[in-house]
Amino acid sequence: MVRLSLAAVITAAQAGQVISFPTDTLPALAVHPDQAAQIYRLKQRPSEKPLILMAATAAELWPFAQGSPEDQTQWNAIANQYWPGALTLVLPASDRLPAAVNPLDRSSIGLRIPACAIARQILAETGPLATTSANRSGEPALLDPDAIAAEFPEVAVLSEDPWPDPSGLASTVVRWQADGQWQVLRQGSIVLGEV
Repeated sequence: MVRLSLAAVITAAQAGQVISFPTDTLPALAVHPDQAAQIYRLKQRPSEKPLILMAATAAELWPFAQGSPEDQTQWNAIANQYWPGALTLVLPASDRLPAAVNPLDRSSIGLRIPACAIARQILAETGPLATTSANRSGEPALLDPDAIAAEFPEVAVLSEDPWPDPSGLASTVVRWQADGQWQVLRQGSIVLGEV
């Protein structure tokens, strides 16, 4: 698909199409959570690898997670410290999580707010989107919008130039444990000692 304006990309997402936009870490492929199967097909992504939900605000993400009031207090504390930013929180999922986002394990969901103004502008209009890096599964992440448009011609790629420079480093991913601790699943720019 040709690269599209901000308004056209938002409209495409609202219509259930896969879109691509920059973030602070890696450019994203994104789609309405109910349509997440499209991303698995496009990327040839194994179904055991869940997508994450991105949104413009934490208030839009919390309904997809469930925990005790004490848990939620700790989640809010870390979110207030690191969001928007390169930290993905893997939390126990609520029954609001569409099955297509995590096909083999409905028990957890990764949540993030990117530190990229244009990404949050899109998300503010679309609501939470299921996201992943823009690449075929197992291949390096694509950082250039023209390369993304060439690799995924059916995806609505944002045409804004220049795209904000991504860090090129995927987000740190931490999972909430039953004992109230965080387990690092993937190390990114935010290190465990800071969490």
